[in-house]
Amino acid sequence: MAIPDYQTLMLPVLQLANEGEQRVADVVDLLADKLGLTEEERQALLPSGRQRVLHNRIHWAKFYLTKAGFLTSPGRGRFSITQAGRELLAENLARVDVSVLMRRPEFREFYRGSAGSSTAEGASTTEAAEPGTRTPEEQIEAAYQTLEATLRADLLDRISKNSPAFFEQLIVDLLVAMGYGGSHRNAAAQLGRSGDGGVDGVINEDRLGLDRVYVQAKRYSAGNAVGRPDVQAFVGSLVGLGASKGVFVTTSTFSAQARDFVKHLSQRVVLLDGESLAGLMIEHGIGVRTNRTVEFRRLDEDFFEET
Repeated sequence: MAIPDYQTLMLPVLQLANEGEQRVADVVDLLADKLGLTEEERQALLPSGRQRVLHNRIHWAKFYLTKAGFLTSPGRGRFSITQAGRELLAENLARVDVSVLMRRPEFREFYRGSAGSSTAEGASTTEAAEPGTRTPEEQIEAAYQTLEATLRADLLDRISKNSPAFFEQLIVDLLVAMGYGGSHRNAAAQLGRSGDGGVDGVINEDRLGLDRVYVQAKRYSAGNAVGRPDVQAFVGSLVGLGASKGVFVTTSTFSAQARDFVKHLSQRVVLLDGESLAGLMIEHGIGVRTNRTVEFRRLDEDFFEET
């Protein structure tokens, strides 16, 4: 089954707390077993790769139940049920979610207060407080992914409108930022040497020039995939040059036949499509700039430990 959202997890978390004081780390495994989650689902990470999805959702289920007064935290990383929590379980509800928690005045004040920034920007209190299925981290990461996808599309659109010389310089800038070529001057000299057949240039893999990578770059429109014949011609050029490594860069995509072809080669050939190219540009700061940096802070549990 899919990993339940954090509201669906509220009742199971409360039921476990009713069995006795619990450790958060133990609850993650207990619920994973109870829900019959696969190993892949247990290990699934948020897009940032910094926290497991299940752990994040259990954390927020516990946090909201605590804010509503149904759970309490007797010690670091531990929680237990309150009398209010036992009374809630006695109602035998099929589901406990934010709408149930909103019965509690302390939770209503917290929940609507936490949406204050949204209300200030024009949303009504009711709209701001309407519960969703994503945790705050998941909402932030989904928004980040949307913004980055838009930026990748914008980058590829702008590349298509610039000259071939600009595209070549972009590849130089990116390769240098990734640690190839030694310097812009050396990289430009290497990449600027038109090669034989399907090779546009060659660049040092390291600053000492112990190995070299051959590069082919094609600026295609979005719907025009690079096929196997183009890639095969590039590989043929590598063989003729006695080269073992090559990178084929395009602003579009590669056909399935082209990708399958390079899997079985003795040479190491990387196919870099438009999405990957734009992603590397963002990662290495090529053609983009930071507009705003937002820091999210967490409670420092160590600070509050008394010895």
